[in-house]
Amino acid sequence: MRGSWRGQSFIERFQGVPPFQPMTDTAAAPQMPADDPAANAHAHQEGLLKMTLGAIGIVFGDIGTSPIYAFRETFAGHHPLAVDRIHVFGVLSLIFWSMMLVVTLKYVTILMRADNKGEGGSLALLALISRKTGGKARWTSGIVLLGVFACALFYGDSMITPAVSVLSAVEGLTIVERGLQPLVVPIAIVILVGLFLIQRVGTARVGALFGPVVSVYFVTLAVLGTLSILRDPTIFAALNPYYALNFFFIDGWRAFLALGSVVLAVTGAEALYADMGHSGRRPIRTGWIYFVLPALMLNYLGQGVLLIAEPSAIQSPFYRLAPEWFRLPLVLIATMATIIASQAVISGAFSVTQQAMQLGFIPRLRIQHTSASAAGQIYIPVVNWALMVMVILLVLFFQNSSNLAAAYGIAVTGAMFIDTCLLTVVLLSLWNWRPLVAVPLLAIFFIVDIAYFAANLTKVPDGGWFPLLVGVVAFTFLTTWARGRQLMLARMREASMPVEIFVKSAAKSAVRVPGTAVFMTTSAEGVPHALLHNLKHNKVLHDRVLLLTVKIEDVPYVEEGHAFELADLGSGFYRLVIRFGFMQESDVPAALGRVEQCGPAFKMMDTSFFLARQTLLTTAKMPGMALWRERLFSWMLRNAESAMEFFKLPPNRVVELGSQVEI
Repeated sequence: MRGSWRGQSFIERFQGVPPFQPMTDTAAAPQMPADDPAANAHAHQEGLLKMTLGAIGIVFGDIGTSPIYAFRETFAGHHPLAVDRIHVFGVLSLIFWSMMLVVTLKYVTILMRADNKGEGGSLALLALISRKTGGKARWTSGIVLLGVFACALFYGDSMITPAVSVLSAVEGLTIVERGLQPLVVPIAIVILVGLFLIQRVGTARVGALFGPVVSVYFVTLAVLGTLSILRDPTIFAALNPYYALNFFFIDGWRAFLALGSVVLAVTGAEALYADMGHSGRRPIRTGWIYFVLPALMLNYLGQGVLLIAEPSAIQSPFYRLAPEWFRLPLVLIATMATIIASQAVISGAFSVTQQAMQLGFIPRLRIQHTSASAAGQIYIPVVNWALMVMVILLVLFFQNSSNLAAAYGIAVTGAMFIDTCLLTVVLLSLWNWRPLVAVPLLAIFFIVDIAYFAANLTKVPDGGWFPLLVGVVAFTFLTTWARGRQLMLARMREASMPVEIFVKSAAKSAVRVPGTAVFMTTSAEGVPHALLHNLKHNKVLHDRVLLLTVKIEDVPYVEEGHAFELADLGSGFYRLVIRFGFMQESDVPAALGRVEQCGPAFKMMDTSFFLARQTLLTTAKMPGMALWRERLFSWMLRNAESAMEFFKLPPNRVVELGSQVEI
């Protein structure tokens, strides 16, 4: 095996699965390519306004709830700042320019054009780079590892965001009545459990429910901020980048430490990109530029005016913006908004998991499609329940949002830095931007990302270790599955046989018995291992042998004329490819009932389905992976989704033939 590695690209060696999924070709022109209509199909079908409202309800909750705690943590967190005009102006300037550079320019304007059939996220960038380079560049191995690690870090973010967002909102009850402090954690847990329970209804329905609610929240942010700004309109001067630079000149070390909390204002940018498949590119851009960004900045500026006038309000400047009679309603509105914040990263985790499955980094999991108009709107039960357990444990362990804020940021800034590394390859190698334009822009992105990541490293002893731990564990699982599958398929290919040779040989020597045998295989070439094992042990073949491959297409429904691809191999052997749309149930027996020109009609009582199940033999003698990783891969293989359940096969007609594979 070691010798065969030399002639392969890293991705071929590392992944061992079919090539990355084809994506929208955005690299043809030297300038940034135009929007692809396919990537925005759901925006055209359902109307931009409706889709924008849905996007507000799905993807903007994370970044939208940052005003609840970001400003407070910058001044009163683990590295306190003096609450005075100079520092307030400096922090506001940092927040504004971070939003403009990181969110508006890098993610909304540039990165959202690098999509995988409308899907976003670090793995979409990885797939785009791999397809265009063919995995042959020297730096491809490093790019693959960076993309996979960014995916792993996103899972840590998906756990922390719901916990810190909901806790910070519910803590507003203590501003209304201090005696409610013991109820904060129980109320937060009840809300979070309810949120995960409703995920099965789908992001389209969730967006329709949450869109109006979070729109009211953003309007409330803007109104409260504006009312405060009217007391001191000079606060708009803080938008001048001079005040951000001046902050570093007069108080350099504290300004650097403050970046660790300022970045909380832009957390959600990476979720916004990963959620692109749920809402579409154009609705997200429209919602951000014309609605979300203005509302956020008005609120931050309003908090700045409040703190300059009343430094004691630093305990909770968000809630202190509101008059006393409106604070309880504001708690309710903010709590609803933090539920949406959690929704953004949960739906993003579904998207990232689906992409990782397509790219061969995660074993097959059960995916439920929840919309006929958007392939990206999905629900993955295993991911949903795993996130719920981890989020509840975080709430119980950290107890309040300030402690969680210390753990927040490292995963986000790490993923942002990796996205910039991937963007470098996209701009220079794929889109062929002129270096005079690309290099200065990338330099700005790298300076910002490195500064934020370095500032967040100071949080590691206070809780920042958690997202790093989650990232390392997830990275280990992702790479172990990819490498293990590559080794297993290589071992199985060693015993493979061309189907033409097998048919000629078996037709002459094997005993034929009545009935139909369906051998399911992931490849439309070669002889399935289940067929070889059946002939080897039972020494018989059925009168009709069907080699069946099922493919899930990127359209909601496959037309009947394109659903079947049949080839007669002779001697009673047939090869059949069945195509299902992503909204269609993968019911193989029902599909076989519609197949013609394949002999007599299929009858389930006369049909046997043969599935191959590999048993992995872990051994230290074979080169490939460490023994502990082989055992981990073996466990993942045993717990992958059952093909019998996935394809609705009748249990009493299924025969599983096992084989042992050493890696």
